[in-house]
Amino acid sequence: MDIRFKKSFYKYVKPYKRFAVLNIISNIFYALFSTLAFLVFIPLLKVLFSEDIHKTIAKPTWQGIEHIKEYYGQLLNYYWLDYIHVHGQKQALTMVIVLVIAIVFLKNLFNYFALFFMTFLRNGVLRDMRNDMYDKVLSLPVPFFSERKKGDVIARMTSDVNEVQNAALIVLEIIVREPLTILFTIITMLVMNYKLTLFVFVFTPVAGYIISVIGKRLKKDSHLVQKENSNFLSLIEETLTGLKIIKGFNAESYFSKKFKTITQNIYHYSNVMINRQNLAHPASEFLGILVIVSIVWYGGQLVLNEKSLSPAVFIAFIALAYNVLTPAKAIAKASYTIQKGMASVERIFNILEAENPLKDKPDAIDKEQFEREIVFERVYFKYEDAYVLKNLNFSIKKGEMVALVGQSGSGKSTIANLLMRFYDVNKGGIKIDGVDIRDITKKSLRNLMGLVTQDSILFNDTVRNNIALGKPDASMEDIIQAAKIANAHDFIMELPKGYDTNIGDSGNRLSGGQKQRLNIARAILKNPPVMVMDEATSALDTESEKLVQDALDKLMQNRTSVVIAHRLSTIKNADKIIVMHRGEIVEMGSHQELMGREGIYHNLIMLQSFA
Repeated sequence: MDIRFKKSFYKYVKPYKRFAVLNIISNIFYALFSTLAFLVFIPLLKVLFSEDIHKTIAKPTWQGIEHIKEYYGQLLNYYWLDYIHVHGQKQALTMVIVLVIAIVFLKNLFNYFALFFMTFLRNGVLRDMRNDMYDKVLSLPVPFFSERKKGDVIARMTSDVNEVQNAALIVLEIIVREPLTILFTIITMLVMNYKLTLFVFVFTPVAGYIISVIGKRLKKDSHLVQKENSNFLSLIEETLTGLKIIKGFNAESYFSKKFKTITQNIYHYSNVMINRQNLAHPASEFLGILVIVSIVWYGGQLVLNEKSLSPAVFIAFIALAYNVLTPAKAIAKASYTIQKGMASVERIFNILEAENPLKDKPDAIDKEQFEREIVFERVYFKYEDAYVLKNLNFSIKKGEMVALVGQSGSGKSTIANLLMRFYDVNKGGIKIDGVDIRDITKKSLRNLMGLVTQDSILFNDTVRNNIALGKPDASMEDIIQAAKIANAHDFIMELPKGYDTNIGDSGNRLSGGQKQRLNIARAILKNPPVMVMDEATSALDTESEKLVQDALDKLMQNRTSVVIAHRLSTIKNADKIIVMHRGEIVEMGSHQELMGREGIYHNLIMLQSFA
C-alpha cells in the first residue's frame, strides 16, 4: 500500500485506535476459532465412520523431540478412544456436536465483535475526514475554487471519502483477520501432513499474478469514474442554478445532450471497472477448485496407497484447504477496493494538503480598531498573466466615503477583493494604520469590515440567522433594530413566521430588493468601522433601489465606506471619487472637481443622464 496513504490515513485512525485494537483482538480470536471449527470435525468423523473405535490401543510413550508430532497425535487418539469406550458412541457424538456448536458460536461472536468495533472506527474516520475537508474548504482562498467545479469538490467530500473509508475497513481485514486465518490454518495443515500442504501453494504465484494484472488497471478505471462523477455533480449544480436561463433560451436539448454524454461515460467506465472487479471472484473460484482437485488427487494417493493419512484427517484437511482459499479470495477482492481507495485518496488530499497562500503569518497581529487611514501603495495585481491592476496609489481617511467608478472590467471589484484579502497583491501593499494587511490576521482584518455585494448572498436558513450571521450572539432586539435601519422590518413581519421564516435556497423566496435589504441588515448588525459595498443597488428596480439606497445611506453614516458604484447618481456626495480605466487610476477628486475637468467621469455622468 502507498506510504502516503498510510501516513495520511493514520492520523484519522489514531483517535479511534482503541477500537482498532479491539477489532484486531476480535479478529485474532475469529481466526483461531475459524481453524478450530474444522479440526473438531476429525473426532466427529471418527465417531461416525472409523472402524478403530472398538479397538484398544496402548498409551504412547515419549520417544524424543523428533517424534513429538506422532506422540501427541497418538496421545490425543488414545484419550479419545478411551472416552468412547467408557461413555459410548452416542455420548461421544453428543459431546462433539456440542463442541462444534460452541466453537462455531464463538467464531461468529468474535466476528460480530470485530464488526461492532469497526463500526465506530469507520464512522469516526468518515466524520473527521469530512469535517477536515469542510474546514479546509472554508480556509482555502477564493482563487482555489474559482479554478475548480463545485461538483468536483462535492464529489471529493462525498463519494471519494466513502471510498477511502471502505478501503480503511478492508486494510484492517487484510493485515489482521485474513492473514491470521490463513496462518493458523496452514500451521495446522503442516502439522497434519506437510507434503499435502505444499500442494495448496502450487497455484499461489499464478493467482497472485492474475490478480495483480487486474488490480493495476482498476485504479486507472476508478480515476476515470470519479472524474466523470465530478462532472455529473457539477452539471446538476449548474442546471439547478441556471434553470431560468436554460428555459429562457430554449437550451434544454443542449444541456440534455451534455448530461447524456456524461452519463454515457459513467456507464462505460463503470462497466469496465465493475466487470474487472467481478472477474476476481470467478478467477479465484476456478483457481481454488484446481487446488482442491489437486489435494484430492494427491491426498487420495496417501490414503489409499501409502496409508499414511486417515480418511477422517483427509476430509478435515480438504476443509482446512478451503479455509485458506476463502480468506485468500477476500484478500484478492480487497485489493481492488484498496486500488479504488487509492484513486480517491489522491483526489481528497489534493484538497486537504493544498497550500494556502493566504494563511496568517506566525507573527500576525490581531487588529481591533481602525484609527486613521487605509493606504494603497503602488499596488499591482494579476489573476493569471496580465496585470488587472497597475500602480494604484490612494488613501482612504477614517470617516471618508470613497467611491470607485469605471467601466466593467476596469478593476473596481478587484480592489474590494484585495481590501478584504480574498486575494493578495503581487506588488506593493495595502496598509491599515501603517500596518500591511498581510501582517494582520485575516479574522481580525475582516472583523473591521462589512461587505454588501451586488449578488445578494443568503443561506437556506431563517431570516433571523441570516441577519445574525456575523454576530451569532446578537439579541433579538438588536436584530430587529438592524432590520428597521435597513428598511427590512416591515416585509419581514409579513412573512409567514416573521423572523423565523426560512427563506429557501439562496433566499429565493424573497425578491431582489428584499434580499439586498437583509444583506444590509446583516452588515448593520455587525457594525464594522469600514464598509465595502460592491454595486449594491445595480440589480434592483427603481422602487427597490430607493429603499436599499436609503438603507445604505443609514449604514454609511459615521463610518468609513468604500463604494463601488454602477449608478453614479448614488455617489455624488462621496468625499473622494476614483475613476478606473483598464486597471489604472485615471481621475481622482470630488464630484464637483471631476465634473469641472470634463474628463472620463464627466462623460460617464452625461451618458447616464441621457440613458
